[in-house]
Amino acid sequence: MSLNLDDVVIGGQLKVGVGVCPPINEGDKRINGSMLCEGPVVLGGSTEFSDNLATLMVGRTKNDDPDCKPATHSLYVKGDSVLEGDGTNSAALYIDSKNTFAIDINKGTAWIDSSGEAFFKIGSSSMTLSSRFSVADALGKAFDMPHPTKGKGHRLSHACIEGPEIGVYYRGRVRNEKVIVLPPYWKGLVHEDSISVQLQPIGAHQDVIVKRWDDEKIYLQSKGGMPIDCFYHVYAERKDVNPLHVEYEGETCFDYPDPNHLNKNPYDPERDLLDPQYRGPRNTITK
Repeated sequence: MSLNLDDVVIGGQLKVGVGVCPPINEGDKRINGSMLCEGPVVLGGSTEFSDNLATLMVGRTKNDDPDCKPATHSLYVKGDSVLEGDGTNSAALYIDSKNTFAIDINKGTAWIDSSGEAFFKIGSSSMTLSSRFSVADALGKAFDMPHPTKGKGHRLSHACIEGPEIGVYYRGRVRNEKVIVLPPYWKGLVHEDSISVQLQPIGAHQDVIVKRWDDEKIYLQSKGGMPIDCFYHVYAERKDVNPLHVEYEGETCFDYPDPNHLNKNPYDPERDLLDPQYRGPRNTITK
């Protein structure tokens, strides 16, 4: 049975379905103007969807009333919004864009095109995120910050040391000892035969040498058994990842020979940074 009405005004509460709905209250405490609809609900043209795809399905306006001005959007939200996934699908938000840009933030401040390329505004021009990464890779790994001592109007810029290996270092000072004790995790982190040591005596010439080493300790010796007091830097190549391919053929960083290194989703459980099929020669061997 159906009921046809020209106009309906509900001053209280509208329920389509059954059950108690806490957000809109019940009885004397009901919120006037509130509504519960169990769904599925279709807004827009009646044939916009061919199946039950969601609790709320919003399509294009198909109202042919001459007083209805055609809308350019199916959904327009004013106010802050929250999207909370429940794990039912692999992604909380799907975008299947037929437009040039899938997402536009603040009318051109940043946007993502239909292929997934991200753009962002720089002054009056724009640059893609991948282009920015290429520029950054070529310029070196730098940081820029407000100057720590000169105050407002001054900045400090530094850059990282770069080298042809995936390496780590450990530095400090050894006093009245003949052994540098390396961090316990180095045993599982570095190749023992890649370790190198730099020593800088403090206060006097001590003729300090590295007598031997392993992945736990550096053994020192001084001339005539003189007490040792020196700074040290210990370097080593990591073994928990494949060696770095220092030179390779390609046009961009995405041509790197090991797809696990740069090209693959870092959260992919199948990402293998020790994949033997992409293992190249070691970068540093000292022993």
